[in-house]
Amino acid sequence: MPTTDPHQIPGEVVHAGISDTPIDAETAWNAVESAHTGAVVSFGGIVRNHDGGRDVLKLTYSAHPNAPTRITELVTEVAARHPGTRLWAAHRVGELQIGDAALIAAAASAHRGAAFDACRDLVETVKAHVPVWKEQFFADGEVEWVGSA
Repeated sequence: MPTTDPHQIPGEVVHAGISDTPIDAETAWNAVESAHTGAVVSFGGIVRNHDGGRDVLKLTYSAHPNAPTRITELVTEVAARHPGTRLWAAHRVGELQIGDAALIAAAASAHRGAAFDACRDLVETVKAHVPVWKEQFFADGEVEWVGSA
């Protein structure tokens, strides 16, 4: 008989990817929600119109060629740390406008605490370790790279 204890069910990667097309929280939410989940937590990293007191016009994200493989590895590691969760994460590349989603993540679990914990871990892990770099275009004409060494 299959176990119904969420702590005994391995975490599951529903989706992990780098996208050159728009991503949205509803897609992520619908993908992780299931009959076994009682909580879904989602995160949207949205392009804002300011940074460090300066007006931002747009962003361009670039990714290393191994970024798709790396995000899959990282989301798999997060899933292993959070049994009973279902995870979805995608990071955009290309030109993004103010209000566009740059990172979408979702975690579903039987209980809200586990979903919150898994979603936060997912976002922090992706942000810290996926080789994606941001180029910010400011209203004053300056351009700044973020996340590049």
